[in-house]
Amino acid sequence: MSRILNKIQVNIPFTMLYESYLPQFLEHGLNPEIGFDADALDRFSMKEFEDVAKQIQEKGLSTTLHAPYLDLSPGSLDSEVRSVTRRRFQQVLALVPIFQPQTVVCHTGYDHQRYWGLKDAWIKKSLRIWVWLSEEIEKQGSLLMLENVYEQSPQEFLDLYERLSDQHVGFCLDTGHMAAFSNVDLPTWLQGLGEHIQQLHLHDNLGNQDDHMALGKGQIDFKLLFEYLKGRKADDPPIVTIEPHREEDLWPSLEYLEKFWPW
Repeated sequence: MSRILNKIQVNIPFTMLYESYLPQFLEHGLNPEIGFDADALDRFSMKEFEDVAKQIQEKGLSTTLHAPYLDLSPGSLDSEVRSVTRRRFQQVLALVPIFQPQTVVCHTGYDHQRYWGLKDAWIKKSLRIWVWLSEEIEKQGSLLMLENVYEQSPQEFLDLYERLSDQHVGFCLDTGHMAAFSNVDLPTWLQGLGEHIQQLHLHDNLGNQDDHMALGKGQIDFKLLFEYLKGRKADDPPIVTIEPHREEDLWPSLEYLEKFWPW
């Protein structure tokens, strides 16, 4: 697995990294994508964040960050909800110079079932946060990535990206979310948003729920995805993050990537 280990990120919540898994990440040379929820942002001190970042950087590992998302809504029609969302993102922004991540990944928060009749208003209000956040992240040498969750099709993202054309905002394709929650297939997502893909979140499922299985254990066609990305006209391959939610799914996912890695 040495061929691809230094080329990928592995997701890990900060609390788990701090309390249990940092030694394993350092020992095995795993590049972390560190997730921050509200509890971690409020519980840990800047000194504790700095200590973890220093150990990661001293090992020469790369980092990506994942912003909090539960209960947040960047496009909410309630100004108080948007205010809380912005405050949580401000807390993550303070960590960017500490961890020096390649990217900061955010969920858009858009849910067709709740906002389908209010989509234009939701997009308009969320743009204020995305423009501000992308500019602040870019000032610190990183890039904002927006990730699909409950979006039903690429069009819901394209409506947003059309208004973000002047910003450097990439798309993070989450394969598990696409398979479990959208109503169109992978080729449709690639046709619609392929040029915007700058990061991948890879995990597998059977198409009915977000199981976070090891790669190759479900029904997602990763070979098709890799063939498309290898063939597209792009300067660099996307950042690749694997998202095992169980430790026993990590190594099978790495073995799968070792076998089918396209770059």
